[in-house]
Amino acid sequence: MNQPPLVVHTDWSRAWGGQEIRMLTELREMKKLGFRVAMVVREDSELSRRGKLEDIPVHYIDFSSKFNVRAWRDLYALFTSIKPEVVNTHSSEDSWMAGCVARICRVPLIIKTRHVLASISSPLSYNIFPHVVFACSESIGKQLVEQGVSAKKIIVQSSGIDEQRFMFNPQNREAVRQEYGITDQDILVGNVAFLRHYKGHGFITKTAAVLPEKYKFMIVGGGDDRALLEQQITHAGVEQRFILTGHRENPEKYFSAFDMIFFSSYATEGISQSFIQGLLYGLPLLTCKTPSVLEPLEFVRHYRTVDYGDVENASKAVIELSAHLERNEQQVAKQRTAVSAKYGLQKMVKTIVGVYEDYNIRVV
Repeated sequence: MNQPPLVVHTDWSRAWGGQEIRMLTELREMKKLGFRVAMVVREDSELSRRGKLEDIPVHYIDFSSKFNVRAWRDLYALFTSIKPEVVNTHSSEDSWMAGCVARICRVPLIIKTRHVLASISSPLSYNIFPHVVFACSESIGKQLVEQGVSAKKIIVQSSGIDEQRFMFNPQNREAVRQEYGITDQDILVGNVAFLRHYKGHGFITKTAAVLPEKYKFMIVGGGDDRALLEQQITHAGVEQRFILTGHRENPEKYFSAFDMIFFSSYATEGISQSFIQGLLYGLPLLTCKTPSVLEPLEFVRHYRTVDYGDVENASKAVIELSAHLERNEQQVAKQRTAVSAKYGLQKMVKTIVGVYEDYNIRVV
């Protein structure tokens, strides 16, 4: 009896962020559909830990350098042993290594997923190894073409968001606001993101400093830059109005507590998963003019955009958006439907399965 096709994802990273969440989500959803799945990652990675918790087979390769001859040999031995039908690569080093070895092993479908809007060192690996390149935003796809990647390979598909998980819940709103002492008179400006420099949280602290006391700020997320952010909060003198929750596995609860969202990322973003998650709540939105992030705004009713660091216009925008805090459930439902149709989890799964079927890879 033939086994279902084996889908293997590879990643260089040891950290945990949007890229790794996308990878694990794809594996989880393909597993639900009956595909066999596995991941090839570095030891001690967060993906390894989480994959094991979900009973996803984990294989270890040292992707720290594409000049590691032993890693190439181990990867070739692995692929010839497990015989994947799909190999999907994510970071630079593993894309060179796994993409090349997958070609040598005649893997039927090789995919490269590009998560960030940043210059690539060379289009060579994109044009030679993968059959398909998933770009996580239209801006990423356009940039890849401008840098010499074949447009015929590129399919734009952002990381799908679970529409049923991310929706407004009045009980969550009350619980979170009560926990952190947010009153009905306060206006809570929220941001969900890992604490990394390009997320631009320092811009939020500077904006907070020029706004009235009723504006409170909450950042949900953890990361290595927490100490730096705490310094920025202190320097801005907004310690009493700024809440850092740390990493949370249930960000959906916190979106319900927000009155508006300030998305401050200024570089390298694809379409951030937390950004789309926020759009599903229909909240007023202030965002920096980061190209990929601007793409979904066609579906948003109340928003403002500002240049990163423009505190004067950011503070004005926050005050202007404060006129739209009352929820209009009909408008929210319309926005949710439009956002889900393009950026929802089921849309992503449909796109992926469609690509598999184009290469005659399906669960019988």
